[in-house]
Amino acid sequence: MKKVVITGAANGIGRATVIACLEAGFYVIAADKDETGLNALLRELRTESLEVHVADFSRDEVFKSFIPSLFETYGHESLYALVNNAGLYHGKSVYDYTDEEIDEIWSLNLKSLVYLSKDFARQTAVADASRCIVNVTSVAGEVGSFDALYGATKAGVIGLTKANAWNFAPKVRVNAISPALIHDTSIYHRIPDHRRKEYERQEILKDPIYPQGVADVIMFLLSDQSRHLTGKIIPIDNGAYPR
Repeated sequence: MKKVVITGAANGIGRATVIACLEAGFYVIAADKDETGLNALLRELRTESLEVHVADFSRDEVFKSFIPSLFETYGHESLYALVNNAGLYHGKSVYDYTDEEIDEIWSLNLKSLVYLSKDFARQTAVADASRCIVNVTSVAGEVGSFDALYGATKAGVIGLTKANAWNFAPKVRVNAISPALIHDTSIYHRIPDHRRKEYERQEILKDPIYPQGVADVIMFLLSDQSRHLTGKIIPIDNGAYPR
């Protein structure tokens, strides 16, 4: 059974991806700082194919040790995929950020991906079969954001995705999804009202995007159907931002 690590797994896109992976027959290692949300997943899904870890990926000591611990402490012999989904969005001006908030969003949205990705690639380098990483960036990393720190870190995820596609080839494929306005997520209600309306105005497909729709694209990138793709950024935006 292939094992998939999903960060930010308790809610929104992460939660939908956990469910989709389980339905596809994967063993899922779900990590999030939201212990209540993880426990709710366990109660709802009731499967031996789900393992949960309470982990705050804004903390250096967590993201630097997490992947090695899965092998050394929890006895996993191999991992097939890593979905870097955990992230933070405040939806406020750069002038309103505290020093602590800047450090936190930088660590969670970008720095943690550096360590999780390289540790995953290093641990799987000896594997015979190919492996894959899927990063969750944002349209804000491509076209900018009112929240400058969010936009900057998500732009960094795009750069990291392309660089790591080179660094980890040929054993590990690295791609990213770039969602726009996704309903039923923690981010949705933090987006300033005028920005939400602007996103909606620019969508040329009018079927609202929910986490399950994003999970569908992640599942494609985890599957053998995407075996010829690496270093790609896949927009999920109802056609709002042709690029």
